[in-house]
Amino acid sequence: MSNKATPVQSDGEKTGTVDRKLLEILVCPLTKATLKYDPEAQELISRAANLAYPIRDGVPIMLPSEARQLED
Repeated sequence: MSNKATPVQSDGEKTGTVDRKLLEILVCPLTKATLKYDPEAQELISRAANLAYPIRDGVPIMLPSEARQLED
């Protein structure tokens, strides 16, 4: 038995490795604005905060300290 955590899977429609239903409820923790999923970069983009939140092993890391500042 593996100790490695795996992302929760549901029967909902998938967008890459992130469940679309999860994307519908996630918002930027700073601005509460909706996020856009970038499957190529594996990031959730907040245009309102100008930040990109990483997705690691299928888990969105919604900490501003972990987010990447977007270039203008």
